[in-house]
Amino acid sequence: MATDIKDTAHAVEAAAVMRLLPARPRLLALGEPTHGEATLLDLRNELFRQLVEQEGYRTIAIESDCMMGLVVDDYVTSGTGTLDDVMERGFSHGWFNASAPNRELVRWMRAYNDGRPASERLRFAGFDGPLEMTGAASPRQALTALHGYLSARVDADLLPCTAETLDRLLGTDDRWTNPAAMMDPAQSAGRSAEAKELRLLADDLVALLDQQWPHLITTTSQDNWDRARLYGRTATGLLRYHYWMADTSPARMTRLCALRDVTMAHNLLAVAARGPALVHAHNAHLQREKSTMQMWEGPVEWWSAGALVSARLGEEYAFMATALGTIRHQGVGTPPPDTVEGFLYALPEDRCVIDAPRLATALGDTRPAPRVSPYHGYSPLDPAHLAGVDGIVFVKDVPQIRKP
Repeated sequence: MATDIKDTAHAVEAAAVMRLLPARPRLLALGEPTHGEATLLDLRNELFRQLVEQEGYRTIAIESDCMMGLVVDDYVTSGTGTLDDVMERGFSHGWFNASAPNRELVRWMRAYNDGRPASERLRFAGFDGPLEMTGAASPRQALTALHGYLSARVDADLLPCTAETLDRLLGTDDRWTNPAAMMDPAQSAGRSAEAKELRLLADDLVALLDQQWPHLITTTSQDNWDRARLYGRTATGLLRYHYWMADTSPARMTRLCALRDVTMAHNLLAVAARGPALVHAHNAHLQREKSTMQMWEGPVEWWSAGALVSARLGEEYAFMATALGTIRHQGVGTPPPDTVEGFLYALPEDRCVIDAPRLATALGDTRPAPRVSPYHGYSPLDPAHLAGVDGIVFVKDVPQIRKP
């Protein structure tokens, strides 16, 4: 059996990944089982470079705020701003995203694009919503940007409200971002009279965007049109998220987790419409199975963004799950030999790409045990999910993260 597993292992290269797939996918999703490890982000960067140079990929989308990602995209495509400013304002989830490998990714993309025509430039996208575990952003930025786009291009009589009305209803941003609302629904502004009116206005603004599509698509650039659609998705999604933050039913956290992944899925489908892209996020967001999490209110289960996108794109969506051997600086030692990670740890390679279906065949009737992690920030590969994985990227040992 060990020989059979060894035969499935290949170097982590774009060509090896593509050989596992029936065709070049529109979205190639590379998951990671933990955040904040430079080794995994460096691996992602190298794979993206190869996909660009060998397979014609032009976009990378990562688990970061979709609105903040526009700052990065402006920089890599046209040099707007400075690298320091972009790293400060272009990434969310700062504890793992504003890192040295992400800085290197942005620097390389800007250098690659310099002097190239627009059609050949690399693009950057954040595909997460403006959401954190502690709460959600104010819908102000997305709502006012959408209103501003429309007010500059359509008859004022068609607008459902003025910018001043939006400003009055939005109030101060801290009423939306209050972190206490995540634990206490009564602290949420999501079901206030103003929030309910904003949901209706946001819906009307998005409807107006759709109604004026033939006019807008001929009087604005494709990029501006795509951004207007992003503003609409984000505004309505945030208002919906805030509404359910104020919920007191047992399904509250299930709804919130599901809404976040729906937002991710919609953004990924928009990325896919532009052409082939590498997607990077936690395995749990990209897998084809339901995601699960133990919350303070109990276990929750919801369909991941990968499951939603896979249902829409079929073979144009591919998922490579990353599995790890050790993260010793986080207390994760050598994996038990009867786990998937344990089987892979016995291979001589430090890192490799594994054909997941062939691995499942090689394991035969052997049922790997689920690995139990002593570190809450690391999620081992679920052996029950092997059938839904196109390939496994295995990294034997993850050293101490380097400082940003």
